Amino acid sequence: MIEVEHLTKSFPGRVAVSDVTFRVEPGEIVGFLGPNGAGKTTAMRCLTGFLPPSEGTARVAGFDVVTHSMKARAHLGYLPESAALYPEMRVRDYLAYRARLEGLRGTDVGKRVDEAIASCLLEEVAGRKVENLSRGYRQRTALAGALVHQPPVLILDEPTVGLDPAQIIRIRETIRRLGSERAVLLSTHILPEVDAVCDRVLIIDRGRIVAEGTAAELRTRLAGAPVVRVALTGAVAAREALAALPGVAAVSEEVADGETRVRLECEAGADPREDVFRTAVAKGWILRELARESLSLEDVFVQLTRHEDAAPAAEGSTPLEAAGEGVPS
Repeated sequence: MIEVEHLTKSFPGRVAVSDVTFRVEPGEIVGFLGPNGAGKTTAMRCLTGFLPPSEGTARVAGFDVVTHSMKARAHLGYLPESAALYPEMRVRDYLAYRARLEGLRGTDVGKRVDEAIASCLLEEVAGRKVENLSRGYRQRTALAGALVHQPPVLILDEPTVGLDPAQIIRIRETIRRLGSERAVLLSTHILPEVDAVCDRVLIIDRGRIVAEGTAAELRTRLAGAPVVRVALTGAVAAREALAALPGVAAVSEEVADGETRVRLECEAGADPREDVFRTAVAKGWILRELARESLSLEDVFVQLTRHEDAAPAAEGSTPLEAAGEGVPS
């Protein structure tokens, strides 16, 4: 599992991660979201031992990433966004090399390499040199390298970048399968991927966790008063009848393109769709649409990370540093 408690990482003139606390349990895939410069990469680098935290603690599979760094790394598979590969090596040889680096010996090396190749759909290119692979195949080779030793914890930074739609579907299936028995922390900018793969979501902004929960929980938390959309054929005077329904707080109505469109703002917890349907039937209206509005994960992300005004530049910082560029994030 991954355990992070009050993690802080500071650089000269800038706090990249501030007092971050979260857990990822075995059998759980957690999406780690945030705008550029929010602190995602810095937090993951602390977890993987590339950077020491300034304050707080982080543990991987029960091992502190600072005081027991080698044991923590032995239980971890890490896929960085820009994975370094050896272009002159063949895929199978590279994975065998990675397996031996992770401490595997004898027949276990070949067995684990075969399993990693199958999991990441690399059978067609297992004998090719890395330098001759497409970007998508290189990404899959890097993923295979991260899991060749079957670690109980996986940290994946943009695992589907560069893949075509069919490959993305297959790799998502692989991640879901891996996540059934591992703790997986997944960073991505593809928000539909979070809905498709992740059990829970962490959103980080300006170095702090600003939201945590399932995608459905976050949508519900930020949705406000529920809204129901209704579309009726022709010009229909529906406002008065629909406003009288239980749970309806406000009604707006417009007629356009041969239909009447009604928006019902409802009281908290109310869902008048069945009453709307019965009313339409009773009055002989032709119902074209009846739906409850819901926030997308993209809406949630934008609401939580939108900033009306850019923060003033720190005294003595360069413009790039003030914008969060040119320094680790």
